[in-house]
Amino acid sequence: MCLADERNQNALFDLGHVVMTPGAAALEVDFSPYLARHAAGDDGELEPFDKQQNRRAIKEGLRILSAYDVPRGDGETERIWIITEADRSTTCVLLPREY
Repeated sequence: MCLADERNQNALFDLGHVVMTPGAAALEVDFSPYLARHAAGDDGELEPFDKQQNRRAIKEGLRILSAYDVPRGDGETERIWIITEADRSTTCVLLPREY
């Protein structure tokens, strides 16, 4: 599923064409706030080493990964990943099990 191209004034990098997997779409969540956080360098629920890797990836034009726990309709949360490709052409919202 395709999302509109996302633009963010605080963005550290371009998201490119934003898409989501069927699993992410099934959550029926507005991913805009998470996409804005991702583009602004807020990696969400990553370990310090992975956050450090993202800082390097932003500077060197490598793939960027963020992880967020989003609320589901049943009161539980579901982990999502947001991955922006190295060439910044595409960003995908997905569930880790769909990787």
